[in-house]
Amino acid sequence: MKVSGPLVVARGLGRARMFEMVRVGEERLFGEIIEIRGEDFSVQVYEETEGIGPGQPVFRTGEALSVELGPGLIKSIYDGVQRPLDKLQQDFGDFIVRGAERPALDRDAQWEFVPVAKEGDEVAAGVVLGTVQESKLVVHKIMVPPGTKGKVKKIGPVTGNVETEVAVLETANGPVSVNMIQRWPVRHGRNVARKLPPTVPLVTGQRVIDMFFPLAKGGTACVPGPFGSGKTVVQHQLAKWSDANVIVYVGCGERGNEMTDVLMEFPELKDPTSGEPLMERTVLIANTSNMPVAAREASVFTGITIAEYFRDMGYSVALMADSTSRWAEAMREMSGRLEEMPGEEGYPAYLGSRIASFYERSGNVVCLGSEQREGSLSLIGAVSPPGGDLSEPVVQATLRVVKVFWGLDDKLAFARHFPAINWLTSYSLYQDVIDRYANETYDKDWESARKRAMAILQRESELDELVRLVGIDALAHDDRLLMQAAKMVREDFLHQNAFDERDSYTSMPKQLRLLKVILHYFDEARAGMKEGAELSALLNLKSMDDVARAKLIPEDKPEEYEALMQRITEEIQALPRD
Repeated sequence: MKVSGPLVVARGLGRARMFEMVRVGEERLFGEIIEIRGEDFSVQVYEETEGIGPGQPVFRTGEALSVELGPGLIKSIYDGVQRPLDKLQQDFGDFIVRGAERPALDRDAQWEFVPVAKEGDEVAAGVVLGTVQESKLVVHKIMVPPGTKGKVKKIGPVTGNVETEVAVLETANGPVSVNMIQRWPVRHGRNVARKLPPTVPLVTGQRVIDMFFPLAKGGTACVPGPFGSGKTVVQHQLAKWSDANVIVYVGCGERGNEMTDVLMEFPELKDPTSGEPLMERTVLIANTSNMPVAAREASVFTGITIAEYFRDMGYSVALMADSTSRWAEAMREMSGRLEEMPGEEGYPAYLGSRIASFYERSGNVVCLGSEQREGSLSLIGAVSPPGGDLSEPVVQATLRVVKVFWGLDDKLAFARHFPAINWLTSYSLYQDVIDRYANETYDKDWESARKRAMAILQRESELDELVRLVGIDALAHDDRLLMQAAKMVREDFLHQNAFDERDSYTSMPKQLRLLKVILHYFDEARAGMKEGAELSALLNLKSMDDVARAKLIPEDKPEEYEALMQRITEEIQALPRD
């Protein structure tokens, strides 16, 4: 009846429902019903609609947009509707052919199923029937499908593809055959037994995050910032070094070369805990800026459904969405084509609820099927506001639902200070919980050291205006010493080089040791100044160069920090007094 870019309006689809998948035209392009007005069905097509015109057929499938879940997800790269890009490239070349389709899970791959349940066991949805060694880092747990309950009638060791029967359950409705595949509609969150409060930090190895603005496992965070401020680099660092068991990286409308960087780097980089390549625990969803805009809106939900599936196995999962602004722009485009009443800046009126529905699927949970199995899903979304305007609708809608705000500053980025997270505007609502955890797990001084360092940075900000007006020489000696300590916190602690293998990742115990060295210098220098030591001598100790290089001390040599603190004390004590 009507074709408007990726929007097709069809008639005569009978009892088709909202969000049902359909095939459009003779080429059977992927589409999804997103609006029903009487006999008119508006279909969002996930591919280019060039050549589609009125009178061409539309075929119902009777199913919602769903993903295949099973062994073979790890190390895969999919487009926004879970088509395997490597298989499409092998069969059709470097560009996706319209209507091309391949199974999301490789039907040729052979997997060895090892049973956990026994014949005669009573099982329900979520109970682990057996395991498959999917990669060196991930043991894939084959669970009883949702909505299924009964007694194990047959189960045993099996080697086969994902469609091979691994068990038979005797249910109230008769025997049910179980294989290694589950299907789940992407717009519905997977069920859990109950949610738990987040209490454990997601260790990222990034000092400004772990020390000052931590994210808890099962928590939510956003990374807004203007162009060039390092959003994608922050996302890449979190994907590389966070201590989650599984990483799902969604490139939503980003440049193709950035996804290429991920594909090239991850097989080469080693996981800091296991030493294995990072791709051994990673799933990639790629909807780059040159791919159809309609699939961009689906890509985020495809990624989070895969992430929930691994969470249900009891894993800690982290999902990076880069960027949700491009996702919102896709919603705005489709809303305009549907002629819906626009909200602020042309975004649909349901923008806030759609963003909330995404972030609310995070959490620390008790999984179905076992009270002892807990999993977590942490969400980190990059936001790209035009001109860095944080009052823009996508940023504001996101800040209403997330608990961690890592505000990127283009001034820091232009000064080559990375990560360019502004320590005066960022915040974390998990701070108190993580402080208690760190005090008990790492060192009782964690919280006090963090608060002292932040107080120094805030005092520096207050003095900065005065320094610009009258110069640093006009400050009192105490304040000049504080400015020196603040500079050390900024340059020697917060600044981190993503391309230096010694500095790219810092464990939390090492972070505290490094911060303690700086605070130790500040305390010793103040004590020396009160005893009559010259300020200029205190500001130019020989060991200051060693402090600047302290971040490069290997993780397994904590004694070098103690030795450095001892050298600082001895140098200050050796200074002449008035």
